[in-house]
Amino acid sequence: MKNGFIKVAAAAPVIKVADCQYNADRVIECIRRADEQGVKVLVFPELTLTGVSCQDLFKHRVVLDGAEKALARVAEASVGTDVLAFVGLPLAVGPRIYSVAAALWDGELIALVPGRSAGSIFNGSADGDCHEIELESFGTVSLCSDALFACDALPELNVAVDLGDDIQSIWTDTTRHARAGAQLIAQMASFPATVSSTEEAALAAKASSRHLDAALVLAAPGKGESSTDRVYSGLCLVAENGKILSQDEQIGAARTSLAVSEIDVELLTNLRRDSGDFDMIDEDYTTFAWGDTPVETSLTRQYNKHPHLPDDPADLPAYCERMLDLQISGLVRRMEYAHLDHCVVGISGGVDSTLCVMVCAMAVKRMGLPASNVIACTMPCFGTSSRTKSNAIVVAEQWGCEVRVIDIGKSVYQHFDDIGHAHDDYSVAFENAQARERTQILMDIANKVNGLDVGTEDLSEFIDGWCTYNGDHTSMYDVNLGLTKTQVRAAVSHIAATTEDKVLKAALYDVLDCPVTPELLPIHDDLIEQKSEDAVGSYSLQDFFTYHILQNGFAPSKVFRLAKAAYGDEFTDEELKRWLQSWCRRLFSQQFKRSCLMDGPAVMSFTVSPRTGWLIPSDAEAALFLADLEQL
Repeated sequence: MKNGFIKVAAAAPVIKVADCQYNADRVIECIRRADEQGVKVLVFPELTLTGVSCQDLFKHRVVLDGAEKALARVAEASVGTDVLAFVGLPLAVGPRIYSVAAALWDGELIALVPGRSAGSIFNGSADGDCHEIELESFGTVSLCSDALFACDALPELNVAVDLGDDIQSIWTDTTRHARAGAQLIAQMASFPATVSSTEEAALAAKASSRHLDAALVLAAPGKGESSTDRVYSGLCLVAENGKILSQDEQIGAARTSLAVSEIDVELLTNLRRDSGDFDMIDEDYTTFAWGDTPVETSLTRQYNKHPHLPDDPADLPAYCERMLDLQISGLVRRMEYAHLDHCVVGISGGVDSTLCVMVCAMAVKRMGLPASNVIACTMPCFGTSSRTKSNAIVVAEQWGCEVRVIDIGKSVYQHFDDIGHAHDDYSVAFENAQARERTQILMDIANKVNGLDVGTEDLSEFIDGWCTYNGDHTSMYDVNLGLTKTQVRAAVSHIAATTEDKVLKAALYDVLDCPVTPELLPIHDDLIEQKSEDAVGSYSLQDFFTYHILQNGFAPSKVFRLAKAAYGDEFTDEELKRWLQSWCRRLFSQQFKRSCLMDGPAVMSFTVSPRTGWLIPSDAEAALFLADLEQL
């Protein structure tokens, strides 16, 4: 199962109460349908073969025998399929009656797992022991209340199953099994539908899977159940690490509900390793093996092209406001601690410096200081275009900042003469000298006005090293240090969308429309010619790589596959591979710049701060990462 993916599903067929043979046919249809789609784990509701609303019929010998015979039919029909199916039925063992989950795979009844909670009809099984029982249709079978199902084809995966008659069991039972080593919990539910049950179940599934770094596959009874006192909706869902990947319900006409998606077992394993809160498999659990054939899992789940932003666009405004508040709060705290009353910002007309100067203006306002205490310096030189210079000045002026235009061409030429560098030699020294001259000016002005040189570089540029060491790489405090380029753009776009200042709005949208550029090489006809993304690749792609390689711990070859799923035909395979190789090389070769970064607020749990963030040695090699890409 390549890259650690396994396709799972929850199914709720429309059954007939106490008609076990009819219900077996519906279950068989679901198993075959799931097998055709490549599903490897299939979860049905509790008491699938009888229905959960049989009441005292559960005790009757005819129904109990009918359920066992129906299970035998389902097992026989599953021969040749590669689906671990959890099917529910009542089971009499001596004087006790249990609600059990029958684990079927390729015609074999692997084990029976009884529900733990006792009710008016069913006995609970909380002893954790594993018993051998005899069934007429199957012979000797294991009955284990604490069971894990280990996949031979995906050794990292352990599956547990629970039967629950209320939504609260989603939390309690998942916790117990996750702590025992299960990453995937099959939740065979029996709760009825209410006006709020779907929302409550989804919320519980998201919270539980997030808290426990687990996946949850839930199936609840459908509309075939008795409506004497309750109504059922066939809720099916797949959740992973706080997200609902797939959800279906029998709204309207009665039909089989089916939720299908892929669980990323590698992600869950990496998250658990990172937390350090999970042990090896609990020795009190009995483990059963299944699934011995590795297969390629096709991906149907959606991947956000911008994983550092909310999946739901409706959540973006509040998210941006939160990011801005974190930036402003960090800057205000630093200025108050250092007894400073001015911010000094180098503005270029790019998206990073645009956000920075606006954050500074908001910060001094929060401190009760005038916006003119923000000194915005535009320092044109050989590569500056009138478009970017104009946007930079307009934005700063509309916020009420003091704008200073300082042409650095003469001082840079003097520096070239001092070090013996030809004026027409456009090598790296030509570019870096301009960046370092600008940093010197900003810091010296900050010293003169009792101010703070506030840096503009963002997290994406620090990861790919697209900054001049001791130039734009350096400041006294960097408010963008914890934001990726896509987050910076989102924040600027949010301010543009919400401002009532039409002049500011137009300038901000033009800033967003401009290509990312360092503006260090001479230009012709006032056109932007030096574009950062021509050298380092799309920042949207780079941030996607950062999220999945650094934050999720995936191999570049897996991220290549995810990028294809997220971006579709936006990039060719050759382009994706080339930019992945470039990103890997730069990640390692530019670490020395990240090893001495200034302070700045983290807005996510991930940062590259050399004090609290993601760290590697400055002389580590990228060889293994590049070799991983060669297998593509």
